[in-house]
Amino acid sequence: MKNQLARLTLLLIGAGSVVALAQTMTMAPALPAALVNAAKKDGSINTIALPPDWANYGEIMDSFQKAYGLKLTNASPDASSAEELQAIRSLKGQRRAPDVVDVGPAFAIQGTTEKLFTPYKPSTWASIPASAKDKDGYWVGNYFGVISFGVNKSIVKNVPKTWADLLKPEYKGQVALNGNPLSAQAAFSAVWSAALANGGSLDNIQPGIDFFAKLKANGNYIPVGATPATVQTGQTPIVADWDYLNLGYSKQFAGKVEWTVTVPSDGVYGSHYATAINASAPNPSAAKLWEEFILSDAGQLMFLKGYAHPIRFNDMVKRGVIGKDILATLPDAAVYQNVKFATPAQVKKAQDVLKAQWAAKVGQ
Repeated sequence: MKNQLARLTLLLIGAGSVVALAQTMTMAPALPAALVNAAKKDGSINTIALPPDWANYGEIMDSFQKAYGLKLTNASPDASSAEELQAIRSLKGQRRAPDVVDVGPAFAIQGTTEKLFTPYKPSTWASIPASAKDKDGYWVGNYFGVISFGVNKSIVKNVPKTWADLLKPEYKGQVALNGNPLSAQAAFSAVWSAALANGGSLDNIQPGIDFFAKLKANGNYIPVGATPATVQTGQTPIVADWDYLNLGYSKQFAGKVEWTVTVPSDGVYGSHYATAINASAPNPSAAKLWEEFILSDAGQLMFLKGYAHPIRFNDMVKRGVIGKDILATLPDAAVYQNVKFATPAQVKKAQDVLKAQWAAKVGQ
């Protein structure tokens, strides 16, 4: 185990982590020896739908393999959550069936209802928010994003900090979303964030729709879907989008665009992905070890390197295990303590309201 922890420490540092050596060694996952040995008897693990450049999964998968000597096969990196569940159904009983999945909340619920998953509560269970896990352990959130404002400081002199700020005349023709809320999850979530800031709730997205109607009426909202190209050219100076995407622009356009990111303090809305173990996993012990690994301090830090907030972010900040130099590159950690996650039922209700009113009130 000591050799494994040492290798993991070197991997974290060698990959460019800015966490101090002593901190990293403390945060390396001291996982149960019995589980590690059982996973090694499995010999391999099958993942699915994990793009290497998404949330730093490339480094996570590589580190897991090197730390425990298991062969990892990642099928269909770009598959959807629905396709992940279908893989569990269609490949049941086969050695190539996925051991674990990484799915959106609605599909986590669906998989549980269909009894596609087996329950498992990792050792860090207590520090995972209740709203981001199944109470019986059939699925557990592993990372999340929150709606943020990405701002081109070369164009926007006063960085908006709240949704209310965006109504100011100085932001005329500058506010954009990442797509159409009727079809794009990021844009839909931005409307919900605005709702929370204007008297709405997870059960009431209406104030968000009304806010954007007002934002359009005063000329501040522009119906241009934000992309890396529009960010680089300055066509969309203010973009309401997931924090990990806006933070990614800061790195992508460093030296070209003075891009800063802030989370609106009056509407902290987030959405997470969930990990779950296949009820008929061909490598059940390796699957449990995978969950232990990605939900350990070390695994969670790797998500953070990919600009996705680890599900245990608030707990890790409180314990001081996230380096100050890392926190300095992110929006204020205190804001994330107020993040709200919707249930699948609340999402469905909000989508129905949006479909009925968005086109008529906002247009795009």
